[in-house]
Amino acid sequence: MVQQHVEKTIEALLQERRTFDPPEEFASRAHAKDSSIFEQASADPEGWWASQAQRLDWFDEWHTVLEWNPPHHQWFLGGRLNAAHNCLDRHVATTPDRVAYHWIGEPGETRAVTYEQLHEEVCRLANVLKGLGVGKGDRVAIYMPMIPELPAAMLACARIGAPHSVVFGGFSAESLRDRINDAACKVLITADGGYRRGQVVPLKANADEAVAQTPSIEKVLVVRRTGEDVPMVEGRDVDYQDAVSGASAECPAEPMDAEDMLYILYTSGTTGKPKGIVHTTGGYMTGVSSTHHLVFDVKPESDVYWCAADIGWVTGHSYIVYGPLANGCTSILYEGAPDWPDKDRWWSIVQDYGVTILYTAPTAIRTFMKWGTELPAKHDLSSLRLLGSVGEPINPEAWIWYQEFIGGGKTPVVDTWWQTETGAIMISALPGITTLKPGSATKPFPGVDADVVDEQGNSVGRGNGGYLVLKRPTPSMLRTIFGDDQRYVETYFGKFGPEVYFPGDGCKLDDDGYFWLLGRVDDVMNVAGHRISTYEVESALVDHQAVAEAAVVGRVDPKEGEAIVAFVTPKAAVTGDEALLQELREHVAKVIGKIARPHSIVFTDDLPKTRSGKIMRRLLRDVAEERDLGDVTTLLNAPILDEIRTKASSLRAREE
Repeated sequence: MVQQHVEKTIEALLQERRTFDPPEEFASRAHAKDSSIFEQASADPEGWWASQAQRLDWFDEWHTVLEWNPPHHQWFLGGRLNAAHNCLDRHVATTPDRVAYHWIGEPGETRAVTYEQLHEEVCRLANVLKGLGVGKGDRVAIYMPMIPELPAAMLACARIGAPHSVVFGGFSAESLRDRINDAACKVLITADGGYRRGQVVPLKANADEAVAQTPSIEKVLVVRRTGEDVPMVEGRDVDYQDAVSGASAECPAEPMDAEDMLYILYTSGTTGKPKGIVHTTGGYMTGVSSTHHLVFDVKPESDVYWCAADIGWVTGHSYIVYGPLANGCTSILYEGAPDWPDKDRWWSIVQDYGVTILYTAPTAIRTFMKWGTELPAKHDLSSLRLLGSVGEPINPEAWIWYQEFIGGGKTPVVDTWWQTETGAIMISALPGITTLKPGSATKPFPGVDADVVDEQGNSVGRGNGGYLVLKRPTPSMLRTIFGDDQRYVETYFGKFGPEVYFPGDGCKLDDDGYFWLLGRVDDVMNVAGHRISTYEVESALVDHQAVAEAAVVGRVDPKEGEAIVAFVTPKAAVTGDEALLQELREHVAKVIGKIARPHSIVFTDDLPKTRSGKIMRRLLRDVAEERDLGDVTTLLNAPILDEIRTKASSLRAREE
C-alpha cells in the first residue's frame, strides 16, 4: 500500500475522551434503532432519499430521483407537490385539533393555534395575496416579529407558488431594502412592530424607509401586533387583519414541480452583497422532514418541541416551520428575548408547557452558564428528553453543562452541523444509536457523503484536520444563488472542483471517524507555522471553571506570524485579574499545548454578537489589530465594543 503524504491543513490539538451511550429507555423507543440505516443509505443514496421523499404527499410521482450535472443537481424530476399541503392539509384530515404552535408573546400573551386554525389563516391569507396580484413565481418579502402570522405568511406564499424571502426582524431598513431589490419582490408583509426586551421594535417605520427605495413593491400588508399608531400609505398599505377576516377560507394548494422555487433566504457573505440562497420544493421538504424526524426523534402525538431560533434565519425556516409542520408536530413559538422579564424565562416556558425537545445555539447555552445554575434549578425541567445545539461548534464544557443542568444528566445532546445553503442538517448524531462525544457533531446523516480533505483535496484520514467537504449533493441543498449562478459556482465549487461542495468550514476527524467542526476557515490562526483553530483555543478556555465564554482571534506578530488574543467573559462573581490571566494561559497550555497559549487575554462583561447570537470575531480582529471597526449594523450589543477597545488598548500599552 502506498503511504500518502498528508499535509497538516489545520492542527487537530484538542482531545475529548468523554463518551455517552444512548440511554436504554430512549434507544428502545427511538425511530432509528439500528446502525444499518447508514449502510443502506451509503450503498444506495438515491434509493435512501427516495424512501424519505415518500414521507411526503405527492400529487404526481417523480420519474427521476437525481439528475446531477456538477455543480448543478435536480431532485425528484416529474414529481409535483405543495409544501403548505404537506404542512397542513394532510394533518387537518387526521388531527385537526392538534396544536401546531403554542405561541408566547414577550409581554405575556399566549395563543394555542391548532392545525385547523392555521390552515384556515393560511388559506385566507393566500386569497388576499392573490387579490393583491401575487401569482405563481412572484416573490413576496416578509419582515415580521415572531408571531403566528409569520409562519402563516410563509405557508400562504407556498400555497399559491409564490417564493418568499423572509428578512429577520432585527435587520435595518437598508438590509430589508437590499434584499427586496435583489429578489424584485412584489408585496411586503410586515407588522406595526414587535417586542424585544420590553421595547417596541419599529418594523413599520423600517419598512416604510426601505420601501421608499424598492420600485418592485406594489402593496404592503401590515399586521397589528403592538397597537402602535403607525402611518398607513393610502393605496399601498393594507390592514392585514381586515383583509384576512374578509377573505374566503377555501384556497386549493397549487401543484408545484419538485424543482420549483420554495423560497430565497439571504445569507451575509464575508465580503460583498448578501447571497440569495435558492431552495426548491421537493428536495427541501424531503430533507427537513427526514432530518427533523430522525435527529430529534419526534413523536408528534406526545412531544412538545421547541426550536428557540428566529424564523428569520434558516434554522427557523427548517426547524420551526417546514420540518415540524410537515411532521405534524406541536411546537413552541416564543416572541421575545431569553432574559425578559427575567433570566429564567426559557425555563418557565419549558416547565409550563412540558417541553420535551429543546434546540438552541451554543451562544445561548454559554450565556446561561454565565448566569449560573440557580435559574434553571428553580424550575421543573424533567419533561425534557432530548437537547440539540446549532449555529456554531459547541465547546465540550458547554455541552456537559447543557446536559447536566438543563437535561438533568440524562438527555442525549445532538450537536448539528449544517448551513443556510444545505437547508437541512448534514452532520449529527441519531440519538437512539450514536455514542455521543461532547463537542463533536459525530457522523454524517444517512445519505450525506462528507469528508475532511487537505489543500489538494486529498482525504486527511483519521486523527487529522483540514477542510470539510460534501462529495455528493443532497435533496435539501441550494440550487443556485438568486440571479447570480456564476457566484454559486465560484463560491461553493471553486476550491475543489464542480463535484465537491466546500462550505468554508474547518474540521478534524478523530480516531473513530467522528467529525469535529473547527469553525470557519477564516477563523484559523497561523502561529509559528502551526494552523490553529480559534474554536479549539476557545474550548480550552471555556473548559476552565471560571470562564463562561471566550472568543479568540489572531493578531499579526512579526515573530510568530500571528499572536493569539483571547477575549474572555468570566462567570458571575469571578474577577478577571492578573492571577486568573496567568492561570488561563497555563490551563490552555495544559489542555492543548504551549503553542496555543494566548499571548494576550482581555476580560470583558460580554462579547460582540449578531442578533442571531453569533460572536463577531471579525470585529474582535479589528480591535486586536487596532483598526477602525467594520460594519456594526447587525450587532445586538454594539456598546460593548467601546469597553473592549478601551481594555484591549490598556492591555497592549502594558505589554509594550
